[in-house]
Amino acid sequence: MAIIRWDPFTALSRMDTEFDELVRRTWGSTAPAGFVPAVDMVRDGADVLITLELPGVDIENEVDIEVAPRRLTISGERSTESEKTEGRVMVRELRSGSFRREFALPEHVTADDVEADYDRGMLTVRVHDVARPQPEPTKISIASSKPVESPAVESGESAPTEG
Repeated sequence: MAIIRWDPFTALSRMDTEFDELVRRTWGSTAPAGFVPAVDMVRDGADVLITLELPGVDIENEVDIEVAPRRLTISGERSTESEKTEGRVMVRELRSGSFRREFALPEHVTADDVEADYDRGMLTVRVHDVARPQPEPTKISIASSKPVESPAVESGESAPTEG
């Protein structure tokens, strides 16, 4: 009789795969439509720079940047023109379709704190004052309405005298 070890992680992995297959058979592919542009985020002092690769996108007509409370959304669509070639096979590996990227913002950031620039296929969004500098501790003086006097300690014994 062979001994078979039971591995809970293998069982969970198999259940996950079977569930994914069931969902695909029921509702179709779970792959997202469109494409997801690559993003770089870097801190520049108190600002954050978000750079997206969007070559071939009509920025003025196909891209929207929106600021809502605590959220920055960059969305749009990239379309490609198709060409027909007689007698040859053409292969294109350009991704097209709609995209949407969302970023969390601190509570104090508004639309006035966000600016965008597009140059040579790169969309750069600068969010100003994301990281507010922490103020230095300030010492607070204590005011009193009466001067505080030290009470005199008196005792019934007299102090020894020299002499």
